[in-house]
Amino acid sequence: MVFVVDDDDAVRTSLRWLLESVGHPVEVFRNGREFLDSHDPEQPGCLLLDIRMPQMGGFELQEVLRATSPELPILFLSGHGSIPMSVRAMRSGAFDFIEKPFSDQALLDRVQDAINLAAELHRQQRHARLMKRQLATLSPREREVLDLLIEGLSSREIGEELGISKKTVEVHRCRIREKLGIDSVAELVRMMIHIDPQAAVPAGGGGPGHRL
Repeated sequence: MVFVVDDDDAVRTSLRWLLESVGHPVEVFRNGREFLDSHDPEQPGCLLLDIRMPQMGGFELQEVLRATSPELPILFLSGHGSIPMSVRAMRSGAFDFIEKPFSDQALLDRVQDAINLAAELHRQQRHARLMKRQLATLSPREREVLDLLIEGLSSREIGEELGISKKTVEVHRCRIREKLGIDSVAELVRMMIHIDPQAAVPAGGGGPGHRL
């Protein structure tokens, strides 16, 4: 979906025509408040956004979306653009800043780039949610074993840390492997980083091919 937020009726109409002419589904809004009232954060797409509008301008809407829909690429369209404006937009995470008037083909190309990015981000989000659900199926003890595996401890060391036998640790490792559908510690580390890219997850104990 391509969302267009612009208070100019003629601009909204022309952008809808241009985008639909190449097959993009389009929704148009007169201002940021109107957009937020109907926007579903689960709907992947990109946003063509004007800067100066009544009720809620482009920069105000961008700030809200940074918190609620950070994966939604924003392309600013402005007939009153300036270098400070474009710098502000890009520093706040905008996908692009395009000044009016613009080339139709150039805009379509950038919209396609934004849609491709949105689709990939949406896929990653779905995958992360699936992995979180899989992690939630682990028992408290299995989660303790998993955390120590990530730190690089062997089954013997995990048993000593938790006060259980090595054999019991191996049983927990088998269950973790079955529930998460992964076979190695390296896959486990990648899974945890994918769920939380900011987390510092050490991959020790046996190297990348070490079996879970």
